Amino acid sequence: MQHTPVALVTGANQGIGLEIAKALAANGYTVLVGARDPERGEAAARTIAGDARALPLDVTSPPSIAAAAERVRADFGRLDLLVNNAGISHVGAPGRSLAEIITAGRPSVASLDEVRAVYETNVFGVVAVTQAMLPLLRQAPAARIVNVSSNVGSLGLNADPAFPYRQVFSVGYAASKTALNAVTLAFAIELEPEGIKVNAVSPGFTATALNNFEGTETVAEGAREPIRVALETDGPTGTFTGPGGVLAW
Repeated sequence: MQHTPVALVTGANQGIGLEIAKALAANGYTVLVGARDPERGEAAARTIAGDARALPLDVTSPPSIAAAAERVRADFGRLDLLVNNAGISHVGAPGRSLAEIITAGRPSVASLDEVRAVYETNVFGVVAVTQAMLPLLRQAPAARIVNVSSNVGSLGLNADPAFPYRQVFSVGYAASKTALNAVTLAFAIELEPEGIKVNAVSPGFTATALNNFEGTETVAEGAREPIRVALETDGPTGTFTGPGGVLAW
């Protein structure tokens, strides 16, 4: 039986998440625009051409995650694609410069409360949402999970003194993406026998709210690789890729 594929993108009310949602809708998906703020989610969904619906979802709130999963189950009975895009780089006041974020995140001075908060969204939130959506993903014929990571989380790249972003490797944001990569691989290994593909993708150094819009690539450029992987129904599993191809874990 043919069906319209259903995708959930977390943190989809702005930035790369919104670009991914737009691309999926343009490719025939019913897109669920995950957003902590329902009003912002509704506003974002209205900017998407195609079948886009706001879904209130705070990835750090178990009741919110459970309610979102129940709504997807009631409305569709399955989920074809989960894009874990929601992420934060810090919990300080909005508008902190990238230099300030980097300085505050250095391992010797990083606030443990901030590190925990970043992990709550970037790591534990991904585990929680994925676990909640797995029964729905298992109802789809070719389910995929795409986790939006970052090349600054690559241990292989950061071990190379020539890596240009090595000095920003922190115990907060960067290490949370290292942990997310491990989570990605763990799910990929477990779910491979079931045919559910799980991959991590780095958008590159994209200008978004994460870095006070000081990145070197546009949101459209940064979204290209996540979109490619999200739309790839017959691709591999357990990979970590970026705009330039395969990345070192």
